[in-house]
Amino acid sequence: MILTKIVIAVFILLELSNVLALYFAPGSKYANAVGIFTAWEKSKQYPEIHNFIKYLVYWVAGAKLIFLLLLAVIIFFADLDSQRMSLLALALATASFFWRLFPLVRKMDKDGQIEPKNYSVILGSMIFIFIVAFIVAGII
Repeated sequence: MILTKIVIAVFILLELSNVLALYFAPGSKYANAVGIFTAWEKSKQYPEIHNFIKYLVYWVAGAKLIFLLLLAVIIFFADLDSQRMSLLALALATASFFWRLFPLVRKMDKDGQIEPKNYSVILGSMIFIFIVAFIVAGII
């Protein structure tokens, strides 16, 4: 029971850092903000496009915040079976990253549109580790 809560809490803390970065420092290169993409700075030359990108960034941050608050409710109020099922659901949902997002971020990385270079490999590895942690904690 404690392992499930620890894994969910660590995920919440890491993702909360991303939410804060997206809301308050979206151009940052830390906490998986969008400053790693060279297009972020380029978009500032076109206010209409930059506003659209900011809208999407804030939308993602808001969706993540909803998700994180639901996870907090699961930690505090759900029974062990619900917490385990939540971890398995997290694993499945997180795995979707490798369907659409990873190929795109990998392509941008190879095309020199991401700084630092090979960031996609680090991000993909980090997400894979999360998926494994969710599955292990959900099964144990």
